[in-house]
Amino acid sequence: MNNTIEIIKNHRSIRQYLDKDVSDELIDEIVNAAQSMPNSINGQQTTVIVVKDKKKRKKLAELVGNQEYVAKAPVFLIFVMDFYRTFLAGEKTGFKQVIHEDIEGIEAGSVDVGIALGASIIAAESLGLGIVPIGGIRKNAEEVFELLGLPKYTFPMVGLVVGYPVDESHKKPRIPFDSFRHKEIYDAKAVETSIDPYDDTMSDYLKEIGRYEQEGNWSTLTSKIYQSVYYPKVKDTMDKQGFKTK
Repeated sequence: MNNTIEIIKNHRSIRQYLDKDVSDELIDEIVNAAQSMPNSINGQQTTVIVVKDKKKRKKLAELVGNQEYVAKAPVFLIFVMDFYRTFLAGEKTGFKQVIHEDIEGIEAGSVDVGIALGASIIAAESLGLGIVPIGGIRKNAEEVFELLGLPKYTFPMVGLVVGYPVDESHKKPRIPFDSFRHKEIYDAKAVETSIDPYDDTMSDYLKEIGRYEQEGNWSTLTSKIYQSVYYPKVKDTMDKQGFKTK
């Protein structure tokens, strides 16, 4: 097994960070790794905004749902789905862009952002840094537009906290591998039979780290969250940025 795969498999989310700066050179290495990833039609519809300013990080911590580690860690990266760049290309050539008005455009842009995020995580962890992704950047997106100067046809999809870990956090168990890796066709039975044992595994894990009373197990936590749309303003704010879901 090579070192890169071992780094990936050792991933864990970090929420406690040292009061230690991350150099611009290291940040550039991380962002360069993200930019090097594949993307749909070479449209390059992802932009990464690096936020180090303390006041701005504090405000972003509030906007993402009062997640204090956004303010405490030295760097916060925001991954933006960016069809403004391709819109400008269309203005130059006379070929009017319409992809942002269809769900296909949002899907392509979302996948591209996800690929860039994954590369950034691996790059950061390979440099001895800790990370935690922040989906809450979508929670109050309209205020994020203003704070970051985001133009039409852009949308902040996910953030990434980056810094030096205080310590190594617990590694969260994943679903059984046979439920994740399917052979040739989707194996519904493998998924169905994996849930009870995984709930047992997660219950034990949550008891160990003292979060059992809050979460219970995987089924309880996910079903509680997914019984509602937890960022209900996303569709309206995407509409304001020119994105449609027809």
